[in-house]
Amino acid sequence: MGPPADAAGAFGAGFLLEKDYKMDCQKIVEKYGAYQIEMRRHFHAHPEVSTKEFETSKRIREELTKFGIEWRPCGMETGTLATIHGRGPGRTILIRGDIDGLTVTEETGCSYASQNPGVMHACGHDCHISMLLTAARILNDLRGEFDGTVKLAFQPAEETGQGAPAMIAEGALEGVDACFGMHVWSDVPSGQVSVQPGPRMAGTDMFTITVEGHGGHGAQPHHCVDATVTAAAIVSNLQTMVSRELSPVETAVVTVGTLNSGTRWNVVSGHAELTGTTRYFSPEVGKALPGILERIATKTAEAFRASAKVTNGIIVPPTVNDPGMTALAQGAVKKIFGDNGLNEQPPTMGGEDFSNFMNRVPGCIALLGVRNEACDAVYGQHSNKYQVDESALIKGAMLHAQVALDFLAK
Repeated sequence: MGPPADAAGAFGAGFLLEKDYKMDCQKIVEKYGAYQIEMRRHFHAHPEVSTKEFETSKRIREELTKFGIEWRPCGMETGTLATIHGRGPGRTILIRGDIDGLTVTEETGCSYASQNPGVMHACGHDCHISMLLTAARILNDLRGEFDGTVKLAFQPAEETGQGAPAMIAEGALEGVDACFGMHVWSDVPSGQVSVQPGPRMAGTDMFTITVEGHGGHGAQPHHCVDATVTAAAIVSNLQTMVSRELSPVETAVVTVGTLNSGTRWNVVSGHAELTGTTRYFSPEVGKALPGILERIATKTAEAFRASAKVTNGIIVPPTVNDPGMTALAQGAVKKIFGDNGLNEQPPTMGGEDFSNFMNRVPGCIALLGVRNEACDAVYGQHSNKYQVDESALIKGAMLHAQVALDFLAK
């Protein structure tokens, strides 16, 4: 465990321009801008996959300890929960940054490209770590200027949906009144932020369908029950789930990502396995989809004299921004990015396990723009050429701090 914070830092009051906690952005850039980039590039060069972020968490804890910020392990072996106490009692807000990378081979050509073969920070979580560490330093310097408490969750295993539940189970939300998260986003221009009320990211389920038939010689299909043909029919029929089973005003996606069947070119397969995902915004739709999927899969298999078994698991629930927290975050965006800093984006069918925090306390997630053609930051999340406009990240760190300050000041 790291040491508790000591007396307020010498830079606290110098960062505030007004009593409503509007920060002096130029002073913060001068003090923390280089640190922000240094940390982002370090973590980008050393990505680790979900649940295995051991060196990542070690460095995070070293940085927190260096600056006298209290922390404790929280969530699996690699989660870290830091705490900054203000000058007196008040409310508590949690801000989060996820820390895991992806099994992607990097092809950016950057000087700080991944040094771990086959692993890359292709979703921007390196940016999230560095922004949260920088926000921790800002808030630590300001702790003599606000009442209440800020918790900072350096969360593992977002990509697998395991990290947020693990941190919650180990007490990350104890005493917390609200939460705020941020994700760098390649669809939003650098210098702008999308933060809107209501559904922002989809609920995500994963399903597996196992088909059992009866194999045999490819020249004698009449003696067999073909699992490959059955599986293909199931894939086709599942496409009617959205078009014929749900209301036209609802949004949902059904995707079969893998279909494995057969062992040889002239053998009728007796076994097949399909895996896929469903995505949705409405909790009611989320509850209905597993039953629809099972009915279509099993009845289609019966029509081909085969059988099908379906397993379905929830990865993350829908991410729905609380209106009050969203309004507060929008005000913070205007303070940091100016009156033109807000950018409207439609909801995305991608999932986000920050929704687990938001289902328990009011919260919102913001999408920080990092798209900039001038630095080749034009590729989408999970691309092996994914890059960001690093100049946007210091303001992302400021936004974390500004949201926390504004919430505690209410």
